[in-house]
Amino acid sequence: MSKVVIEFTDFSFTYRAQQEPTLRGITLSINEGEKVLIVGPSGSGKSTLAHCINGLIPFYYPGEMSGSLRIMGQEQSALSIAGLAEITGTVLQDPDGQFVGLTVGEDIAFVLENGAVPQLEMTERVEAAARAVDIHELLAASPQELSGGQKQKTMLAGVLVGNVDILLFDEPLASLDPYTGTKTIELIDRLQRETGKTAIIIEHRLEEVLHRPVDRIIVMKDGAIAGDLPAAELLSSSLLAEAGLREPLYLTALKYAGLVITPDMQPQHLDQLRMEGHADRLQQWMDSCAEEAEVLEPSPLLELKEVSFGYERDTEVLHRLSLTVNRGEMLAIAGRNGAGKSTVSKLICGIYRPSSGAILLNGRDISRDTIKERAEKIGFVTQNPNHMISKTLIYDEIALGLRLRGIPEDIIRGRVHEVLKVCGLHEFREWPVSALSYGQKKRVTIASILVLEPEVIILDEPTAGQDYRHYNEMMEFLRGLNSRGITVIMITHDMHLMLEYAQRTIVLADGKKLADDRPERILTDRAVVERANLKETSLFTLALKAGVGQPEELVRRFIAFDRRVRHR
Repeated sequence: MSKVVIEFTDFSFTYRAQQEPTLRGITLSINEGEKVLIVGPSGSGKSTLAHCINGLIPFYYPGEMSGSLRIMGQEQSALSIAGLAEITGTVLQDPDGQFVGLTVGEDIAFVLENGAVPQLEMTERVEAAARAVDIHELLAASPQELSGGQKQKTMLAGVLVGNVDILLFDEPLASLDPYTGTKTIELIDRLQRETGKTAIIIEHRLEEVLHRPVDRIIVMKDGAIAGDLPAAELLSSSLLAEAGLREPLYLTALKYAGLVITPDMQPQHLDQLRMEGHADRLQQWMDSCAEEAEVLEPSPLLELKEVSFGYERDTEVLHRLSLTVNRGEMLAIAGRNGAGKSTVSKLICGIYRPSSGAILLNGRDISRDTIKERAEKIGFVTQNPNHMISKTLIYDEIALGLRLRGIPEDIIRGRVHEVLKVCGLHEFREWPVSALSYGQKKRVTIASILVLEPEVIILDEPTAGQDYRHYNEMMEFLRGLNSRGITVIMITHDMHLMLEYAQRTIVLADGKKLADDRPERILTDRAVVERANLKETSLFTLALKAGVGQPEELVRRFIAFDRRVRHR
């Protein structure tokens, strides 16, 4: 019988600054060598549960605990944070907040240096950990020079080098492109199988995590455990919908076609999904959903003409890039980490200036406009919320831009409260920003730009760290702004977002425009998907598996039908 390594018994926790407990009566056991996925909406207690396991609670986040929590057979309250760190290694969703070394090698070696490990042994262990995650060729590189996937590998090597018993991953896919995210899940799976360590993954992107098998999925809701089941049983139940979580898109499509999902269909992965006797139902449903595609008359608003740029004199990131953003559209810009997506947004906002080419807004060259002048028309929400926040309180952060523009306080109050409600932050309006999760901070930064009502809004990874409910609320709010004439540009790795909300997608690869088309065409073009590190949508894969005619059309009709269902 497997040894229990984590055991919660009627465990509750209340943060010092709160009246109500965040965790309520948790009873849960995780065995040695298990691979467990924890899902739940924002505020469900997922991160709090993780903080109890790795010792951030109570050592960094104080509060009142009741019940029992045993880690490796010892009461958590009897262990020091150093002792807990020797048991549990944590990889955070924001790798930049975890770096401590000037090089990859120094960062991996940090825990060994603290333990006064002899240098020869330290070097051997660092190289072994780096090889395990395939980053050994970058030991001398600066962490800031790495791609998102390489940063995650560095964090993972830093955890492995300490030979911990438990690997804890807090939203490891949040900042990664789809291909790199897939490789990260494969890497976690391989390391967990090879080492036999216990792995706990906390993640919103359920379909992506299930690219490799997990032993159990734990669903959290309102601080309690709402479900603890194998993947096949969970996906055949109503628990995900009741918790406000998104199921894999291919399962939603099958349900729309009138199928009942059962565990014996092996619904946890498309490769294993049993479609015998069901494929015709999918074709019939698609035929019944025929409708004309929406055709928009293009009216150029923002244009990049032959734009080139490099951070260093002899190295170009963008090469004579030309693209057009039309007035009133929702446009997605996609591509692998390092393709130049964020660079394009910073050029548009004036943070950088192109080495050649022109940027036009409403037909006027804005190359001489200052950042402040461009900000009157163009709003920009960065990928990392910590890079934007400057105020202590949430309300003050969102009101800052309006106050700098001299707007009367009574008007500010109304606009701020309206945006707070839309962004799901109204109940936290008097909170300090520091008390929020990464995903909640992201919503604060989006709200601080939305409140200014710009003509164009650029969002760098708007849905990173967001649960399904807040994702929908945020994107529907953006659609509402878009319907009133505000142009929305989304730089994203989220293929669901592209399919559901973008009217057009521009794909970048190696600083050049690779594709410019409707998102369902982009994500059913295997050559583009492969070159740009995107991910073929599971709807397209399902259509091929079921032998549906016109697989691309199934994707388009599903998106239109699904939007109508969700609006109802």
